[in-house]
Amino acid sequence: MKSSMLVLLIIFLLSGLCAQQAPPRLIVRGDDMGYTHSGNEALIKCSNEGIQTSIEIIVPSPWFPEAVKMLAQNPGIDVGIHLALTSEWDNVKWRPLTDCPSLRDSNGYFYPMVYPNKNYPGQAILDNQWNITDVEKELRAQIEMALKLIPRISHLSSHMLCTNLSPETKDLTKKLAKEYHIDIDLEEHGVQYMGYDGPHKTASEKIESFLRMLDKLQPGKTYWFIDHPGLDNEELRAVHHIGYEEVAMDRQGVTDLFTSEKVKAAIKEKGIKLISYKDLLSDKK
Repeated sequence: MKSSMLVLLIIFLLSGLCAQQAPPRLIVRGDDMGYTHSGNEALIKCSNEGIQTSIEIIVPSPWFPEAVKMLAQNPGIDVGIHLALTSEWDNVKWRPLTDCPSLRDSNGYFYPMVYPNKNYPGQAILDNQWNITDVEKELRAQIEMALKLIPRISHLSSHMLCTNLSPETKDLTKKLAKEYHIDIDLEEHGVQYMGYDGPHKTASEKIESFLRMLDKLQPGKTYWFIDHPGLDNEELRAVHHIGYEEVAMDRQGVTDLFTSEKVKAAIKEKGIKLISYKDLLSDKK
C-alpha cells in the first residue's frame, strides 16, 4: 500500500514538473536591412505580419536612410547593427564610412568577399593586407552612426562573418559591444542555432523544412534562426553575385516562410515562444 502511494506521489510530482517546464523559445532574425528598398519592405512586413522578432541593419548600405525612417515608424521592432566590411553584390555597392584603405578595393568600395573566393580572385579581405586599426575605426563609425539614428539598438551581429577575420577581430567586436552597451551574446545566453531541416530552395521547401526544425525544439531551451527576407520584384532580380544568382526568388521564399499562416499555427500549437534579442536581457535579472 505504501509503495503504491509512493509511486502515485512520484507520478504526481513528475507531471507537475513537466507542466511547469518552460516552453521552447525562438529568436527569428531577419538580416541585411538597407541593402535594397525591397529588402527593407520585406523585413518590416515580416516583423509586422510574421514571426520575425529581430532585424539586423547594415549601416553603410545604400538604403540605410530609408531603413532608419521605417524603423522609426515601427518602434517595437528589436534592431541589431549588422557590422559590415564587405559589399558583395555585382550591381549595387557600398563604401566604408571612414578612411580605411586596407578595407577598400581599387574603386573605393568594400571588397565583395571576406574569405578567398574562386569567382572573385584577389577580391576578398583576406586576400589583401587588411589591418586591425582600419577595422576598429570603421566598426566604431558604424556603431556610432546606428546609435545616433536608432537609439534603441540592442546588439551587434556580423555580415558575412566579417568580424571573424581573426581572433583579434573577434576580441575587438566583443570589446566594442561592451563599450557601447549593446552586448547581447547569444552563446553566453545559451542560445542554440537551428537551421532548416531539409531542402530550402523554394518557398514550399523552406516552409516544410522550417516546420521539421520546429519539431526538434526542446522545452526549456532557447534557439535562434536566421534568414534574409526580400521581394521577388524587378529591383531584387537585378541583385546577385556569382554563385548566388536567384536572390529575388530565394528571398521572397523567406518572406513567404516568415509570414506563413501554416508556420504561425504550428508555432502556436507547439507552444513555442517567439522572443527577440532584447528579451534575453531579462534572463539575467
